[in-house]
Amino acid sequence: MFLNSIFSDPVRMERLMDISQSAWGPLFEGLIKFSIPLTLISFAVGLILAVLTALARISTSKILQMIARIYVSIIRGTPLLVQLFILFYGLPSAGIVIDPFPAAVIGFSLNVGAYASEVIRASILSIPKGQWEAANTIGMTYTQALRRVILPQATRVSIPPLSNTFISLVKDSSLASLILVTEMFRIAQQIAATNYEFLLLYSQAALIYWVVCFLLSIGQGRLEYRFDRYVSR
Repeated sequence: MFLNSIFSDPVRMERLMDISQSAWGPLFEGLIKFSIPLTLISFAVGLILAVLTALARISTSKILQMIARIYVSIIRGTPLLVQLFILFYGLPSAGIVIDPFPAAVIGFSLNVGAYASEVIRASILSIPKGQWEAANTIGMTYTQALRRVILPQATRVSIPPLSNTFISLVKDSSLASLILVTEMFRIAQQIAATNYEFLLLYSQAALIYWVVCFLLSIGQGRLEYRFDRYVSR
């Protein structure tokens, strides 16, 4: 009935087309200026945190293990939205004010770091112990063995789940709109608030998210293929 009402009303259909055409520019601008940078920066910082956390989890230091476990437990045990709200809306009551974009980067980075650390830790532990022993036999230190032997192999194992984490982060970046980051979905909300065509604008934003994630999934497949070829040589 909704579609019938649109097609049977040429004036409304023309209005929707005008709104849709005028919205593409601002939506892509929000994607390029905020959504993509937010995703890339957060994933890069989160990946560094993930590696450090994973190494802390497998270290012999009980203190480092405990700190890493508490961090992972807190982040994995609380919703991402709650974490963002604490950073942006909660911390000001303690005298700590963070701008929207940095708050989003911190929140997403901490979240990625916790989840990706488990992926990296599992990937490292999946490497046979014989690899460590062989590295020790030829005189490599722990750091050298990790950097030259273990991590390259663990990287291949971790690429599929880490790629999925990155794609999920692209979609999760829409949550930044709730802490006033002017990313793509926030722009869709602002435009919809002026013309009340929420279904149209939200559908356009969803389409862009889908296209971006679809392209990333293609890139993920090619990346996995290249790593498989490199390792098989």
